[in-house]
Amino acid sequence: MHPGRPDSSFDGYPLPATPEDLFARLAELAIQIETHHHPAVFTVDESAPVKAAIPGAHSKNLFLKDRKGRLFLVVALDQTRIDLRRLHSTISADGRLSFGSAELLRAVLGVEPGSVTPFATINDTEGRVTVILDAALMRHPVVNFHPLRNTMTSGISRDDLVTFLRATGHEPQILALPAPPAEICVTAPANPL
Repeated sequence: MHPGRPDSSFDGYPLPATPEDLFARLAELAIQIETHHHPAVFTVDESAPVKAAIPGAHSKNLFLKDRKGRLFLVVALDQTRIDLRRLHSTISADGRLSFGSAELLRAVLGVEPGSVTPFATINDTEGRVTVILDAALMRHPVVNFHPLRNTMTSGISRDDLVTFLRATGHEPQILALPAPPAEICVTAPANPL
């Protein structure tokens, strides 16, 4: 049940946490964040001007499922190139991965596309999602994510992020994500004169 709301369900599903609920939970855990308000952003490229004004590492967040229906939230440094064809073996998924639908995202993590964030684990009370944190991201002392809405970005220390995830029942795996194979450059031999 979410504080301040008379009805704690909608169509049989619990109402997702609001940013205010998230901020209250972080305060309960004595986790400090710094939140910046900005226009809505939906992609890594679109958010570049916003990110330039906010200190710390920025992320991209992939909501994925394997062929058995297991769900994964891959949280990577925004510039990390990930080989999605090989990612399944790195994260111990069953077969190749596909993106989870918007409906599944709403039902499990309670956020809209464009607002995917590790903070959304506050809504995964059944522990359906396995959280994978990019080792490259976790080398940064401060990491930034949307606090459930893509009109804000909140900075949190990497250690406090792990504390928060554990408090929501999600033990994160910190892994080096597979990069796409390097492009092979073939140089033609010079023509003899």
